[in-house]
Amino acid sequence: MPSRVRIIHGTAVSPGLAIGPVHAARAPSQQVATWSVRAEDLDHEVERLHQAIRAASDEMTRRQRLVANQAGEKEAEIFAVHRMVLQDPGALRQVESVVRNQRVNAESGVHALIQRLQASLRQLEGDSVRAYAADIADPWRVVLDTLLAVDNAEFLSAEDSVVIAAAELTPQAVTFLERGRLLAVIAETGGRFSHAAVLARAFGVPCVVGLPGLIGRMERGMIVAVDGDHGTVQLSPSESDTKSFEQRAERRAARQAALKVEANLPAESTDGVRLSVLVNIESLRDLEMFRPEHSDGLGLVRTEFLYMERPQFPSEDEQFRLYRRLMERMVGLPVTLRTLDIGGDKQLSYFKTPKENNPALGWRGIRISLEWQDLLRVQLRAALRAGAGHELRLLLPMVASVEDVIATHKIFDGVRESLAEQGYDQENSVPVGMMVEVPSVLFCLPEMLAHVDFISVGTNDLVQYLLAVDRDNPWVAKLYEPQHPAVMAALQQIATACRKAKKPSSVCGDLACDPALAVLMFGMGFDAVSVAPNFLPEIKYAVRKVSHAEAKELARAAVEARSCAEVKQVVARCRDRIA
Repeated sequence: MPSRVRIIHGTAVSPGLAIGPVHAARAPSQQVATWSVRAEDLDHEVERLHQAIRAASDEMTRRQRLVANQAGEKEAEIFAVHRMVLQDPGALRQVESVVRNQRVNAESGVHALIQRLQASLRQLEGDSVRAYAADIADPWRVVLDTLLAVDNAEFLSAEDSVVIAAAELTPQAVTFLERGRLLAVIAETGGRFSHAAVLARAFGVPCVVGLPGLIGRMERGMIVAVDGDHGTVQLSPSESDTKSFEQRAERRAARQAALKVEANLPAESTDGVRLSVLVNIESLRDLEMFRPEHSDGLGLVRTEFLYMERPQFPSEDEQFRLYRRLMERMVGLPVTLRTLDIGGDKQLSYFKTPKENNPALGWRGIRISLEWQDLLRVQLRAALRAGAGHELRLLLPMVASVEDVIATHKIFDGVRESLAEQGYDQENSVPVGMMVEVPSVLFCLPEMLAHVDFISVGTNDLVQYLLAVDRDNPWVAKLYEPQHPAVMAALQQIATACRKAKKPSSVCGDLACDPALAVLMFGMGFDAVSVAPNFLPEIKYAVRKVSHAEAKELARAAVEARSCAEVKQVVARCRDRIA
């Protein structure tokens, strides 16, 4: 009898093929994920429960001794009560029953017990009675936290490569493991253009979202085949299915390898016009993903991720060493450091920003740097010191007005003077550019171009601001449409203004990573695109397949389109041309 093919159809977020065991990323205790447990693993799951109870009981004993020594025996009695709660055989039977009868993970069984206890507590009268009754639920929360922590610790210390399954596609899900162990990411919900999706594409990790009920269908160790090209996930593929999938993956890998062989060739159209293809990086590890000589430099170094990898603000000397390594690795090619762009969905654990109702429109990017100028001064000092003898460029994020640029230049000039007085070497000229991602810039771009040396378009934010769509909000993510006539018109306006002002222009957002859209931007008149390392060979290949005249005609058609459907028709024509 042929095997039952279990294929879930979702939305492709990041291209690629991957097959391997799945691991459900653990959610916080208030959002515990439920997944299936195979019948042969139920005894092991119940033993996990007992081990967690013993560990929780030991922790309560430790806390009791600590409190008794510091505050007295009476204050420590609560922990003895908590240990007695965990010894209740009735409660334990309830949890074991859920695990065995429903064949679910121990976390789910404990969470179900906590919910039942909380429901019963809400019906009690009197604050003192409810306060005492709450003590019955608290010990089980310790058990739940223990299960989550122990399981995560064991998994993170292992070496197996896995597919991560999550309830929601978040940056935490994409970065749950080091990249060497991450085969793919699949999620029940998430946006195609969310920050997490951008990370997945930047890492070259296949990703599929829009898979309702995914976590509940997962089993520990289940093999899944993830198709990030077509947006499907196959559960427990048969031997023949696996063989067929692996053959597809081999053919795809062969194509990628062939493209890499030609990656040293310039991105020059058939009629001799060249497009610079730069690289975006977020970590020093990204430098190992491509050969510097195959690129035209680093078009965007997201320095905030260097901050996010540390427990506290890096000192000037730490930043100097990091930036110097970048410069030396790129052997004379330009390196564009974007100043600290935190806020919104990029938070530092050691720098608390105020809670905001709409963080995407709040305190972020250059706004934080101009408010906390010492942060900017330290970063500029480190960058200028590291850039001595190298081709350093600086890029300002989230610029909304001429005043933002003028204020930053004043700080920049002061830092240069200070370094000179202290005897530090620095380049005589360091170009300073700005990101175009705030729509207000579109209306005063000619004036702003007089104060900057180059422009880099951040399409991820520009699109969400133009369309008033939060790309990280699953309720409206489907409305985030980069192939919108307004986006095409804005890009053409930017390229034209830069050409007129004779200022270099590039696109560093996610849009540039699509070969067909990169060709359109080439036709619009942009001088460069900056993409994640894994897209470098394909973008260069796409440019070599067309003439600049063809690219200009396709770009004109896209700009003149009056609907998203018409823009997509033009993009499809371009895709067919470079296929």
